[in-house]
Amino acid sequence: MASAEILPLLRGELPYCKGCGHGQAARALSQALEATGLPTEQLCLVSDIGCVGLIDALLPTLHTVHTTHGRSTAFAQGLHMADAVLHGGRTKVIVVIGDGGATIGLLHLVAAAQANVDVTVVLHNNHLYGMTGGQGSGMTPADWITTTTRGGNPFPPLDMMGILRASGATHLGRYVATDPRLPEHLRAAIEHPGFACVEVLELCTAFGVKFNAMNARKLKDLAELTGQPLGELATPARPSFAEAWRQHAPAPAPPRPFQPIAPTGTAALDRPLRLVVAGTAGEGVQTAASLLAQAAVGQGLFATRKNDNLVTQGSGYSLSEVVLSPEVVHFTGIGVPDLVIATSQDGLKRTAKAVAAMGAGGLVIVDEGLDGLPGTAARVLRLPLRKLAGARSAALAGLALALKETGAFAPAHLLAQARTSLGEGGAAAVSAVEAWVGA
Repeated sequence: MASAEILPLLRGELPYCKGCGHGQAARALSQALEATGLPTEQLCLVSDIGCVGLIDALLPTLHTVHTTHGRSTAFAQGLHMADAVLHGGRTKVIVVIGDGGATIGLLHLVAAAQANVDVTVVLHNNHLYGMTGGQGSGMTPADWITTTTRGGNPFPPLDMMGILRASGATHLGRYVATDPRLPEHLRAAIEHPGFACVEVLELCTAFGVKFNAMNARKLKDLAELTGQPLGELATPARPSFAEAWRQHAPAPAPPRPFQPIAPTGTAALDRPLRLVVAGTAGEGVQTAASLLAQAAVGQGLFATRKNDNLVTQGSGYSLSEVVLSPEVVHFTGIGVPDLVIATSQDGLKRTAKAVAAMGAGGLVIVDEGLDGLPGTAARVLRLPLRKLAGARSAALAGLALALKETGAFAPAHLLAQARTSLGEGGAAAVSAVEAWVGA
């Protein structure tokens, strides 16, 4: 620790029910963290929903992230992976989760074990949902009475340690909350350089003890009866995520595509321009919109872009909403667009309502072969986008023409951005658009 003055880490009155194992686990975790000697700025606690999540306020000197139910391990995995790649893995990430959250987020736990990220999960297993009324969870023992299994639970409990061991976890242990060595076990898990999970067996005094002939002494017997023995489990030794990353990380990649070119001028646009470009999936609609936004940034404008397409990705419509503005864009939504470009029947169908709502100051650019254009007060240009520029370049051509019509900035800057980002693979298409538009 940076200073003994910040010890103990656990502060404040414990908010748990009398006799609840969460209190014992919280004290043990605090002692384990203190024993590591790590400064608090290198500790991050990620908590789940439920009684277990009340620990956040009890550890005020730690970084804490309170997450959605069952998703705490996924948040923690992301934190560690980013820290490992960008900062060398200096931060220790600890997850506190209940048996309910663990079963809801089961695949997140499995994925973290597979990746062997340096995350320690402290699984508080009180065998039911304590916060919401004593309902059974996926880890409720067979024959246990809960508010949803009044006649006794007919199913065997999940063996979470067995599942995680099969998933490649490299440090696993199961202990009762009253184990005097629990702080030592937790410290070992925290200091382990890969994925670790410690299952802490507890009793919910509000419901578990109320409905079942259980007490703290019987927890050890319960573990044996369910075939889930206490102690540290044998696990495979293998590289952690950070070690594997350092070994297999690719060499620094060349600049990513779609990077803005250097500013070459100042745009003439003096007000926000809200436009929608739509066509068929796979025909470069979203790529063209991305090029437009980046070219606009190169001209000193602010730009936002949002995409929309079907779940199937390669079929149906593809659409992008772009806002260009000389000032910061505070709201990216587009109610009624200033400009619509439709390059295919799919795109026109998707934008028909927006076109119909446009006023006299709007502009609609559509391929000349499209049917079903709704009545609109906007000016309409029917042009041979697909015929002259090709299906995959029709959106780029439409945007270049739109720049020419609106005067936002010169189409040449958009096409220069396209050449820079698309490289040799897109050179022919850019040249075709350039020749047709006269940029």
